[in-house]
Amino acid sequence: MKENTALTKGKNVFLLAMLSCFLWGSATPAIKIGYGMFSIDSTDTASIILFAGVRFFLAGILVVLFQSLLRKRFLAPQKEALPSIFALSLAQTAVQYLFFYIGLAHTTGVHGTIISGTGGFISILMASLLFHYEKLTPAKLLGCIAGFAGILIMNLSGQEAGSLFDVSFLGEGFVFLSQISYAVSGILIKKFSTRFDVVMLSGWQFTLGGLLMIAAGFIGGGHIALPTGWQPYLLLVYMGLISAVAYSVWGLLLQHNPISRVSIYTFLTPLFGVLLSAVFLGEWEQAASLKTLAALALVCGGIYVVNRKQSQEAQKD
Repeated sequence: MKENTALTKGKNVFLLAMLSCFLWGSATPAIKIGYGMFSIDSTDTASIILFAGVRFFLAGILVVLFQSLLRKRFLAPQKEALPSIFALSLAQTAVQYLFFYIGLAHTTGVHGTIISGTGGFISILMASLLFHYEKLTPAKLLGCIAGFAGILIMNLSGQEAGSLFDVSFLGEGFVFLSQISYAVSGILIKKFSTRFDVVMLSGWQFTLGGLLMIAAGFIGGGHIALPTGWQPYLLLVYMGLISAVAYSVWGLLLQHNPISRVSIYTFLTPLFGVLLSAVFLGEWEQAASLKTLAALALVCGGIYVVNRKQSQEAQKD
């Protein structure tokens, strides 16, 4: 696979990773607002899965259509790529967002986005310890510890002496499980991108994953109310674009850079998520709490430590 030097430059990696993380951070308030617009109850799991499936099917169609127009040919998947597309559709879409959507329905936008930051931590550990794509250096470990410490601080309970963490398995627990699936998908993208076009993989795995979730939602008795007005449908298109743009860009970055150099930026997703949740969900008190500010400081510190070391190594090369 020919290396794209523009995608390995530190400034470009930073800006593109920031774009993806901003989009992912905006997903949390968008999803919670979408639940209200489409009259989806937080206890109606089947409808939540159906709603998520529609979003990702739309995301896949947008990627395929846009790239087909851009390349002036239909972005068809190769026969040899179908197993890879299926594996990605499970890890990156169906399983990850099954947990994420259900978890988000049972926790706040601030908590959901902060916990989403663990995806970068898990990705780095998996890439280093399980798949041996790179070494777990002291800087990477320190950055991960700082970022994960921020997640723990965010979820410390200050209400009951007998309860250390203010979490629920169906809420924060499911969001955390979604990040494990996200980490696995990042490893798979790194592996499959050596053989196949990463944008093609992204578009078709969203399409297949979305169809799987739609089918599961319908089978489970899910339904979505069709609201009046254009705002809910504009929101749905935006949610599709979040996935279409963020994951395509992220996949390209993973293709041309070490996993740790890219994944550490996922710790920024909580920063954007907290700010946008405060603005659009009115969670100002929680966003401005000392715990949240301390958590975000540790998260940003972890990113700085890892990327400072990565930049030094890149300059030596």
